[in-house]
Amino acid sequence: MKTIMITGGAGFIGSSVVRLFVKKYPKVHIINFDKLTYAGNLENLKDIEKKKNYTFVKGDICDFKFVQETLKKYNVDGIIHLAAESHVDRSIKDPFIFAKTNVIGTLTLLQAAKEYWGCTLANKDVMSKLHRFYHISTDEVYGALKFDKTLFTEKTKYDPHSPYSASKASSDHFVRAFHDTFGLPEVITNCSNNYGPYQFPEKLIPLFINNIEHNKPLPVYGEGKNVRDWLYVEDHAKAIDLIFHRGTVGETYNIGGFNEWKNIDLIKLVIKIVDKELGRKQGASLKLITHVADRAGHDLRYAIDSSKLRKELGWKPETAFPEGIQKTVKWYMTHRDWVDNCTSGAYMKYYKMMYGNGK
Repeated sequence: MKTIMITGGAGFIGSSVVRLFVKKYPKVHIINFDKLTYAGNLENLKDIEKKKNYTFVKGDICDFKFVQETLKKYNVDGIIHLAAESHVDRSIKDPFIFAKTNVIGTLTLLQAAKEYWGCTLANKDVMSKLHRFYHISTDEVYGALKFDKTLFTEKTKYDPHSPYSASKASSDHFVRAFHDTFGLPEVITNCSNNYGPYQFPEKLIPLFINNIEHNKPLPVYGEGKNVRDWLYVEDHAKAIDLIFHRGTVGETYNIGGFNEWKNIDLIKLVIKIVDKELGRKQGASLKLITHVADRAGHDLRYAIDSSKLRKELGWKPETAFPEGIQKTVKWYMTHRDWVDNCTSGAYMKYYKMMYGNGK
């Protein structure tokens, strides 16, 4: 493919994917299509922003006309769709924005791609060789697992419990419907929790690193016994690269880290690492842990079975968790300006000055 559009490319996972593709495929034009909401930050891409094969386009995935214009202007061959509202707490406070962005935004992209590429059931075999619509989803669409050895597989029935996961489940269904109805060459992946550099500081790991540094409370939902599977973001980006180029059209692949942690155990590990980096007495920051009322609809456990991806395409996580979490803590502690700009909102003021509120 000559041109690939990555939506949400200024976000946490998106910027990692953009960086990988721009550097790895110098002859492919990478379009970063991002609305620059609070979670989008072009500072994440300073190292590649002047590359000849990179273009940033400020746009809203819900703006059908502008999406159409962008696909046509840059002759887009493939789409990697990461743009999404993704914070569960925010979805509880305002489910409408999640339905708009995650459902209507995805539908807008699907319809624009279907029309621009000219997809029909009659030409689906040809389309599958020329184009690819890659939709990134989440393990949360599957619901919750018990505290046993069961794992989410690609055949697990959907059972979303939050407005966020419900909106992602709906978008997944639309993607599959466009494949079955119009022959759109799509692939879907459902991924576990990501961690690593450039994650917005409202998320658990960067939030707690920052709070420990500043001796602020560490709010833990309930007893902190909820379990999550953690994957280093660069390993996820490599999986996306592999699946985009070699995955089977119409298939779903689960991407997980085979790395389950109880929230409370992960928090204590982060405390241990940060205290050591700060030269504090071991365990000094344990007193910052503050148990708060559990979140509504809080799923007990997520755990991904990635064996299909491993068997078919040979992927597996490269970054061992002890190495990844150490790298992550050090990155946030040595990029305090980036964290401060995010928490203060200074970066948003700059983007308003540069791009205004429109496209």
